[in-house]
Amino acid sequence: MATPNASENIEALAAEIGENIYMDIAKWHLYLGVAKLHTPLAEKLMPMIASDDISEDNVTKILADIPIKLGGGRKTVALADLLPMQCLVNLIDLLEDYQRDL
Repeated sequence: MATPNASENIEALAAEIGENIYMDIAKWHLYLGVAKLHTPLAEKLMPMIASDDISEDNVTKILADIPIKLGGGRKTVALADLLPMQCLVNLIDLLEDYQRDL
């Protein structure tokens, strides 16, 4: 069972992700908080932060394993394919900053 401190850490990380990271769909910015993807993503990224293993490859692998259904489920695209490169860089910076602040 997760400790309250761990839950608070995930919630804080999720809030940062939700406010700062977005998917670019037809030049529309859909922030991960609005899409309700911020908490599941934070949960998957937290072990990487805890083990001090943040890298572009590791973050990209996690993003590639998150399917996003489009068109009512008619098409599925990996989250990694929907984030602009600048958002990936921002996400890595956010994770590194968050790790330093722990």
